[in-house]
Amino acid sequence: MTTSSAGPDGPTGPVPAPRTPVGTATDDPAPPAEPQRRIRALHTDTTVTVYQAYSPALGLPAARDGRFPDAWKRERMTWIKPSFLWMMYRCGWGAKADQETVLAVEIEREGFDWALRHASLSHYDPDEHADRGAWQRELKGAPARVQWDPERDLGLRALPYRSLQLGLAGEASRRYADEWTVSIRDVTPLAREVHARVRAGETAAAAALLPEERPYPAPGGTPGLRRVS
Repeated sequence: MTTSSAGPDGPTGPVPAPRTPVGTATDDPAPPAEPQRRIRALHTDTTVTVYQAYSPALGLPAARDGRFPDAWKRERMTWIKPSFLWMMYRCGWGAKADQETVLAVEIEREGFDWALRHASLSHYDPDEHADRGAWQRELKGAPARVQWDPERDLGLRALPYRSLQLGLAGEASRRYADEWTVSIRDVTPLAREVHARVRAGETAAAAALLPEERPYPAPGGTPGLRRVS
């Protein structure tokens, strides 16, 4: 089971922009700046892919059967991550204890959106909550929690914008495991191959292997993307 170790504060320092060599002219437009918070995910019209990492005892049966086994504790909070590289940061490319099996879990967008609409921020934000008490009441009753953590590059360094972690508990956790899941794949070999290319300095080749994560249209009311008036 994975949990987040990052808090609500931003990255420790900005990532420097690439430099244009002296004397080299370029008319290429600058890439658009990423918004501070955005959901980026591999998704289709009906599904979205999230990542988790487990011990082989849980991960391998899940991938084999395409569903979470009975041993998967449905009463506990579980955190799902649409960002492949954030998952790699969290599980150390599948090298951390009890996170050796990396799973790509394809779930119904309808369920994912339901969780976002019923979620609370994992931390108090005065831009989103009337006061701390209002946040605590919302958090206590919410079946899901949203946390925005710095996105990662191929070196697993923090980028100056954030990606989603979604915590599911109670009703949301049970529905995730038993209703929303469409397929479960073991992507540990992909994690190892990308890591090997990164270690070899083959950055372009590593990037070409990454899942195609595109901006995801978050439903209205998604915590962290709304503001109190």
